[in-house]
Amino acid sequence: MTANAFHNISQIESSLWEAADQLRANSKLTSSEYVMPVLGVIFLRHASNRYEEALRAIEADQLAGKMPRRALVKGDFIKRRALMLPEAARYDTLLKLPSGSSLGTALVDAMNAIEADFEPLAGQLPKDYDRFESKLLEDLLRSFDSEALRNASGDVFGRIYEYFLMKFAMQGAQDNGEFFTPPSLVQTLVNVIEPDHGVVFDPACGSAGMFVQSSHFIEHEGLDTMQRVTFYGQEKTATTIRLAKMNLAVHGLEGDIREANSFYDDVHRLQDGRALWGNCDFVMANPPFNVDMVDAERVKDDRRLPFGLPGVNKDKRVSNGNYLWISYFHSYLSDKGRAGFVMSSQASSAGHGEKEVRRKLVETGDVDVMIAIRSNFFYTRTVPCELWHFDRNKPPSPASGGEAGGEEAALNHKGNVLMLDARNIYRKVTRKIYDFSPEQQANLTAIVWLYRGQRERFLGLVQDYVARLASESDAIAPALITFETQLTTSRVPLAAFAASVADLDAIPSEKKQPFAAALTEWADADNAFATDRAALTAGIAVFCKKFTVPPQTNDTQHTARQAFDPLADAARGLIKQIDLLYKLAARAAQLAQELSTDETAAEFFDRRATGKLIKQLDETRHTAVEQLKAASYLHRQIAWLQDRFPNAEMQDVPGLCNVVSRAEIEAADWSLTPGRFVGVAPAEVDEDFDFEQTLRDIHVELADLNREAVELATKIQENFEELGV
Repeated sequence: MTANAFHNISQIESSLWEAADQLRANSKLTSSEYVMPVLGVIFLRHASNRYEEALRAIEADQLAGKMPRRALVKGDFIKRRALMLPEAARYDTLLKLPSGSSLGTALVDAMNAIEADFEPLAGQLPKDYDRFESKLLEDLLRSFDSEALRNASGDVFGRIYEYFLMKFAMQGAQDNGEFFTPPSLVQTLVNVIEPDHGVVFDPACGSAGMFVQSSHFIEHEGLDTMQRVTFYGQEKTATTIRLAKMNLAVHGLEGDIREANSFYDDVHRLQDGRALWGNCDFVMANPPFNVDMVDAERVKDDRRLPFGLPGVNKDKRVSNGNYLWISYFHSYLSDKGRAGFVMSSQASSAGHGEKEVRRKLVETGDVDVMIAIRSNFFYTRTVPCELWHFDRNKPPSPASGGEAGGEEAALNHKGNVLMLDARNIYRKVTRKIYDFSPEQQANLTAIVWLYRGQRERFLGLVQDYVARLASESDAIAPALITFETQLTTSRVPLAAFAASVADLDAIPSEKKQPFAAALTEWADADNAFATDRAALTAGIAVFCKKFTVPPQTNDTQHTARQAFDPLADAARGLIKQIDLLYKLAARAAQLAQELSTDETAAEFFDRRATGKLIKQLDETRHTAVEQLKAASYLHRQIAWLQDRFPNAEMQDVPGLCNVVSRAEIEAADWSLTPGRFVGVAPAEVDEDFDFEQTLRDIHVELADLNREAVELATKIQENFEELGV
């Protein structure tokens, strides 16, 4: 997906949410009342799109003789990941209902018709539309009927569905938002365990985000998800199961998701009758943390607890359910399986019975990677967490006498664990929410590759960064020329105005002087900019020509990075010059406007035209600056990786990562907390500190606070009205 396409989808998501949330606010409904109907409309829009797309493909195949001309059946659509929608369930049919029709009833009929034809969704789609006013429903349907959405692909609607799940979670809908795990965390789990085949199980599946991200990973490899994996899930909340099944369907996926309390229940069987226990290729989950009400008597003999109970209180309750989950996840794995899950940061160093379970777990040699995550990654909780990863197929430890072969050098044998402290790696989304950028996620994954001895994948990532750096750099010159052209265009009327007022004796020279001085300062700055711009673009042209084919070896990649080092410095300097030039132009325009208030000068100055030119200048400034930053950003990614892993080989990096032995873990009281092993990073001077981005962050925080203040004031007013005050 290109950056422009990504931006467009983000705009679509934001505008749809704003429209839908405005409708909710006007209807006086709570988020929990509104979530399912809105997601149902998104599902219906997507199902209609997939139906139309499949129908066009079928007709094309029939026309080309690849398929006989006959009455169509459900299977024709299912094989193309679409539903054979009855006419009553098609989006256009609903929008074309005659005036006065009950849209609520029509939507219920549409959902029933879909469920009747597609068994996995039976009883799952929302049907409480009758309690909504028809006008509200019509507005909601039309919100999702733009031309862009009528032609949107499944990927787009999958993203929109996930976006709405996230926004509802942020509003605290559905059990405090626990049905939704932030995509950054899910993607990190997926990147580490790479669930691309066999049985994938999530015993606390929420809205099925683990399955969806697994599908993205598989399709990124160019494979067909449903031919590669089978998804199994358990979830204790019926409403959340509905969200999960809709989420799968909106992504063109299927999974066997059943209602069950995974603390006590193990309800699935494979197609050959075997239990999931001991047979899962991958286990993924974000279970509820720190549950303390599990009945110890009911679970004490559970075969999923090979390491025993973690601790029981006087009420015969398990003191903390974290290690029940951890044991379950391990026990479900096959002898070659991998697991990745989110866990409370308390669990990795917990004492007493939990420490004993952890010791036994470490002694299996299956603990693979531990990643510490800072607070504020969740939408409704501020707590930090850790990502645990198991791998039951790690090579034997050399100390055990096993043959580790070439993998021994990779350090990921059964005697070692990769400790990765990512608490200082994050991107600020809002005042309260952080995540990983795609590049931050890729860089963390690259460390895991080096730990596993997959040097070529690390070099491949750097190679991709160099290729993208060349592409972004190639776009700098046109952006700078556009800015420079607009700069010249903006100066022409101001210079003409300066010449016109120079001969006006009615205006004192002391009033003209500041304007003249501003134009002179602008001209001087422009000359310096032209020189520096020419030098930068010439340097970039040489760089792009030299690295037309992105370098593949570590040495040549270092050469590429070093060749761009001075260009990155020059780009940072040019950004400051561009911003200065815009400020000087805006200042000159302001002084000209002040001079034009004199009646003798007014006829020589067009305020509106000048204002338009300055606005256009700001737009071209922004484009040029962002293009320079895009190149500099990719250069920083290369530098980040190469500075920490100069030989493209795993090594300990203070404050970031360390491969620790079982003996070191034992000496640390069997702790698995990354921060205890990686040390403290040396202080660094951030040469790329972005004041403009910092101001934007502050603006985001202020906007959030202002919005919260308005919402609070509205709520208080409503409470007063209810009290009759």
